Amino acid sequence: MQRSKIVGTGAFLPVRVVGNGEVSRRLRLDAEAVYRRTGIRTRHWAAEEEAASDLAERAARRALDAAGLHPASVDAIVVSTTSPDTVLPSTACHLQWKLGAQSAAAFDVAASCSGFLYGLSMADRLISSRQFRCCLVVAAEVKSKFLDLEDESTAILFGDGAGAAVVVGDNGRSAASDGILGVRLYADGARHGLITLLAGGSRQPASLETVLARKHAIRIQGMPLFRVAVKRLAEAVTGILKEFGVRVDELDQVVFHQANGRLLTSLRKRLGIPSHKMYAVIERFGNTSSASLPIALDHAVRERHIQAGNLVLLGTFGGGLTWATALVRWS
Repeated sequence: MQRSKIVGTGAFLPVRVVGNGEVSRRLRLDAEAVYRRTGIRTRHWAAEEEAASDLAERAARRALDAAGLHPASVDAIVVSTTSPDTVLPSTACHLQWKLGAQSAAAFDVAASCSGFLYGLSMADRLISSRQFRCCLVVAAEVKSKFLDLEDESTAILFGDGAGAAVVVGDNGRSAASDGILGVRLYADGARHGLITLLAGGSRQPASLETVLARKHAIRIQGMPLFRVAVKRLAEAVTGILKEFGVRVDELDQVVFHQANGRLLTSLRKRLGIPSHKMYAVIERFGNTSSASLPIALDHAVRERHIQAGNLVLLGTFGGGLTWATALVRWS
C-alpha cells in the first residue's frame, strides 16, 4: 500500500483573548487558582457571528499554503467537530463551499477530542488504498457557545480554534521510513456519561424545558475522566511504541491533546517523556477539544520543534469515550 504523509499544517485562533480573570468572574475562584488547576492562563473565544466552518477555513488555507497546494487539489475533506455550524449539512460541506474545492468529497467526524486522529486515520487509509491522492483533515471547535459559565468544571477549560493538516500519498519519492507509520483508534461507550451534552439530539430534542435546565451545555465528571484518560492513553502509547519497536528516548517530539496542564504532566511522568520533548500550548489556548492537537502540532512545526526526519508521537483522549495514538516520521 502507498504510505501517506503530512505536507502542510495550519491553525487559526479567534481574535478575542479571554483571560482567567474573565472566566472566573462568576465563580469563587481567582485567576491564579484557575491556572493552578488547569495550566491555562488565556484562551480564545469566537465572535458571535463566527461558526466552526469560519475557523476551519482559515486553518485549512494556512495548511494548504504551507503545502504549496490550491484547494482544487483536494480530493477529500474530513472535518472533526462537536460544535458544527448546523446538524445538517455537515461542517465539511460548508468548508468545501468556502474553499471552492468543488470536486472534493466532504464529511464530518464526531469523535470528540480524539476526532483529529480519527480523521487522520481515515485520510491515511483513503490515500493508501489509492482512492484519493490528497486529503484535508481539519478539526474546528467553537466550544464557548456550549458553556455554562457558572459551571467551574467547564467554564475555565474551553477555548475555540481550528487546526488542519494536508495529507498526500508519497508516490515513492520519500524514504521508506517517512510518513504516517500508524494510527490506532479506541473507544469505550460504556463510559459515555463522563463527558456529555445532553440535549439537541433525537433523544432530547431542543425545547423550552431543555434550555431552562441548561442541558445544551457541556458537562464533565472531572476526576473519573482524569483517571481513565491517563490510564488508557498511557496504555495506548505504550502499545503503539511496542508495535513499531520504538523506545521513548527515540522520540523527537510528543504532542498530546491539550486537555489541561495536570493531565499532560501526569502523562509525561508516567511515560518517562523528557519535558523538552513534550510540546504544549495549553497555557495560551486552553482546551480546544479536537482542534487542540492540530493547533499544537502546527505551532510545533512553525517553531521548528518538529523538523524533517523527526519521529513524532501524537495522542488524544475525549468524550465517547474515545482515544487514539499516531506515530509519524516527519518528512
